Amino acid sequence: MRFQPTGEQKALGASLRELLKRRFGPEALRAAVGRDRLDRELWRELGAAGFFALRLPEARGGVGLGLPEAVLVFEEAGRALLPGPLIATHLAAGEVPGAAEGEVVVTRADGGLVEWLAEADVVAGVREGGCARAVPLRSVDPLTPLHRVRDRTGEPDPLVSLLTAAEQLGSAGRAGELAAQHARVREQFGRPIGAFQAVQHLCADLLVRTELARAAVYAAAVTADPADIAAARLLADEAAVRGARDCLQVHGGMGFTWESEVHLHLKRAWVRTHRAGGGTHSEELLARDLSAPAG
Repeated sequence: MRFQPTGEQKALGASLRELLKRRFGPEALRAAVGRDRLDRELWRELGAAGFFALRLPEARGGVGLGLPEAVLVFEEAGRALLPGPLIATHLAAGEVPGAAEGEVVVTRADGGLVEWLAEADVVAGVREGGCARAVPLRSVDPLTPLHRVRDRTGEPDPLVSLLTAAEQLGSAGRAGELAAQHARVREQFGRPIGAFQAVQHLCADLLVRTELARAAVYAAAVTADPADIAAARLLADEAAVRGARDCLQVHGGMGFTWESEVHLHLKRAWVRTHRAGGGTHSEELLARDLSAPAG
């Protein structure tokens, strides 16, 4: 079994990275902070690129690819801090008319929280009338407005957990790039801070956590086993949250400024940790699997 992406899979991830670099680069990211409105034109452009219909069969108008490819494109979305209920709309492709094309924005109740409720056209996982009693929350992430609902339905979806892990992986990878880049150019005492062992250790630990999470997330995308997904989610959450913290440590006070994206990666990582039951659900699922009798 091969866990390395193929050339075609790598090209898929690279093409989405180029699209997001062109349409949602650093300037667009900063402009979106606190706006609480989705870029519908970008949403439709993602639909045209096959982002939402990636796993929909070709016979139904989709791209006809699988979970490994979905993980790669959601990794790129996480790297770019692309806002919006991307996972919910992706999972609704083929079920909700217009979702696959990016014409309709779908969100879902997940653990009692709903992201981007005011901008959504359809809300999944909520009993009828449940959204009328939704309570707005002050989100730690200025790019993810949140509401709390009580009338939610269903259990945590493993696919939500896997695709969230992919986003966390992308964010962790980007944090590592930002930390290494800053360590090379920032000088103290006449030397780049990357020459100091303490900074080197931060960057090295960040890289190790990211690559461990990458192996687990890619493997879970191939096996689609719930226990593999739970393990990947735990590793990816840790890589994203601790990676962003270490990146902030390397940047110092500069990482908290609005001109920097570093603090946004930490805030988004915190919000993502609450999806699909969060770490507690993944830990319980993994514990049950490990304690189950062999055979």
